[in-house]
Amino acid sequence: MKSSKPIVKVCGITQENDVTELVEAGVNWFGINLYEPSPRSVDLKRAEKLLSIIPVGQRVLVDVLPDIAKLQACKTAGFDRFQIHFNPEDLPATKLSDWAKCLGKQNLWLAPKIPPDSDFPKNLLAFADTFILDAYSKSAFGGTGKTGNWGLFRDYKTLYSSKTWILAGGLSPLNLQEAIQATGTEFVDLNSGFETAPGIKDTALLASAIQAL
Repeated sequence: MKSSKPIVKVCGITQENDVTELVEAGVNWFGINLYEPSPRSVDLKRAEKLLSIIPVGQRVLVDVLPDIAKLQACKTAGFDRFQIHFNPEDLPATKLSDWAKCLGKQNLWLAPKIPPDSDFPKNLLAFADTFILDAYSKSAFGGTGKTGNWGLFRDYKTLYSSKTWILAGGLSPLNLQEAIQATGTEFVDLNSGFETAPGIKDTALLASAIQAL
């Protein structure tokens, strides 16, 4: 008997027509990137236009080390979840508690940058219910197209099973099914492997991949 389909998030949304087609295709969550150095970044004014056509309860802010003022503005704009990328080694001690107090741990998706030879920082577990494990890069925070460490993801998911774990990093039509089988993930984050250019989604490819899950 086939298990239920994984939850699907598509990250780096920049175009209204992509939203319309992906809602129809069955995408569960839509990530909008407000981190300026990212090639998929939009400003808040542009994000608000996209939010206006994304169903309520499916809107994810994606950012790197945002301050509380920015998070408050994004809450007001209508984001539902807040995916924050960061390097745990450089994170001020008060940041985690500030984010959790501002957003609520149920709405906070933490995406720590963890080197392959490092243990998961257990202190993070108290501040969020959801974690994203992306491919490690010294110079970037996600969206690199590199394949993530599936074994590490499976280990974290098993060790900390009370949390929701989202698999990201280099997922494409060529490896999506294999990644799901290898990790047992119930939640995938799709981005560069389903694009024609940064921020421009191949909606037909995504629809086909989702249908095949």
